[in-house]
Amino acid sequence: MAGGWARDGAVEEQIEASINDELKRMQARRGPSGESRTHCAECEEEIPERRRAAIPGVKLCVDCQQGRDSRPEARGGINRRGSKDSQLR
Repeated sequence: MAGGWARDGAVEEQIEASINDELKRMQARRGPSGESRTHCAECEEEIPERRRAAIPGVKLCVDCQQGRDSRPEARGGINRRGSKDSQLR
């Protein structure tokens, strides 16, 4: 189903791209995996053994992780809807 100047399948492609972007974002938030580091990747402080045992694949100490978690998450500013109002802004 095409609308206006869009080619056939364009709407479905946009929906599919939006879904894939959201899936990638959710997978990135899944958390660490693999081998834990003994020292923080940002500040080089030692990561306590109890933290490494509790969270497999941990890369950051508690302080650095809290700093990252408190930052707002950047999201892409792509308007895939392509509405007339968004094009005029």
